[in-house]
Amino acid sequence: MTITLMDFLQQLIANPALFVITLLTLGVILVNGWTDAPNAIATSISTRSINPRNAILMAAVFNFLGVLVMSVLNATVAHTIYKMVDFRGNSHDSLVALCAALFAIVLWATAAWAFGIPTSESHALIAGISGAAIALQGGFSGINGNEWIKVVYGLFMSTFIGFGLGFVLVKFIELIFRNADKRKVKPFFVNAQVAGGAAMAFMHGAQDGQKFMGVFMLGIFLAKGQSDATSFSIPIWLMILCSMIMALGTSIGGYRIIKTVGMGMVKLETYQGFAADLTGAISLLISTVLGIPVSTTHTKTTAIMGVGAAKRLSNVNWGIVREMVAAWILTFPGCGLVGYLMAHLFIKIF
Repeated sequence: MTITLMDFLQQLIANPALFVITLLTLGVILVNGWTDAPNAIATSISTRSINPRNAILMAAVFNFLGVLVMSVLNATVAHTIYKMVDFRGNSHDSLVALCAALFAIVLWATAAWAFGIPTSESHALIAGISGAAIALQGGFSGINGNEWIKVVYGLFMSTFIGFGLGFVLVKFIELIFRNADKRKVKPFFVNAQVAGGAAMAFMHGAQDGQKFMGVFMLGIFLAKGQSDATSFSIPIWLMILCSMIMALGTSIGGYRIIKTVGMGMVKLETYQGFAADLTGAISLLISTVLGIPVSTTHTKTTAIMGVGAAKRLSNVNWGIVREMVAAWILTFPGCGLVGYLMAHLFIKIF
């Protein structure tokens, strides 16, 4: 099941509920652009391999390519998010609950951005819609445990693969180039760093783009009164719209997150930045192919930690790491609770 652009526009004009859910979904994607997408280009900017304007343009292009290519080849992440929660039942209440979840996600992510903390928009999305589904169904029957367990797998995968592979990869690079003249190899790593940032942007689009398009399709079906739709295909117009909104968000507010991830947590040289980007991209690729929703923020930051710790543990600013870990831990119960309470409130009001 899918929807053409003309059908969508006609329904958008005729159906106020669809208009509201579209605005909220685009708002969540915009917030993702300024909180999650900057992680893809943070290290390449901090090592001065590319200037911020060109990095944002690069991120926009490769986010789109990631959304398009991986959605065509393997859209399992979108289907995992779609099936993770149960919004079946009264289509009006279901739509109101989804609106409440998206509103909660925007509140949570905006607060994190205001403090410059790179919290995970993916975790907020999963927590928000889960809390709203629990409120809608009156219990944990609103959660599909077989799909939700993939989130737990993703947490462990992104942590251990990110940190471990980052540690090993940077050691391997240092071993290969141990006798090389740093002035001669630096241009190579500058270009490699830019390529690594492009790969991270591509995989960010592949992972996060699919998550939000899965929610977008859920909102479209609920607005049409089709709460029992079990399968769908993602239209190209939605891929384009998603990538454009992400790029806009990155250009609006990305620098604060870039500063925290790329500059504050670990001081990186170009080869270290390349190792972190390549590690993050590989981790995201494995997760996407397996259909496991993971956080790009979590994956990239653990990769940076692994790269920094490979030199010495004191090379990592563990104060910033503690702030990020606290944000990750609080996101699931915190944003989930906000989504739950907002869903009850919205259903009573509307």
